[in-house]
Amino acid sequence: MGREELPKKTRSMLNLAMLSALNRPHELKMHIGGALRNGVTKAEIREVLLQVAIYCGIPAGVDAFRVPGKPSPNWARRRKVSG
Repeated sequence: MGREELPKKTRSMLNLAMLSALNRPHELKMHIGGALRNGVTKAEIREVLLQVAIYCGIPAGVDAFRVPGKPSPNWARRRKVSG
């Protein structure tokens, strides 16, 4: 059930971009874990954050890049389970 027009992976990438642009690091950290579970690769996350830096400004992009550098202990465990 739910909206099917956008795949979960696409939704996750959009969420990462919006949360980065809005400078919401705590929410971004949670959504990175969700994005990985929804099939977004680390390379794709880097590309999303690079787009944020280009279109929303370097300060927003730099702050967003800092968040994945501090991974949640659960990210690796969740990634192993799902992939």
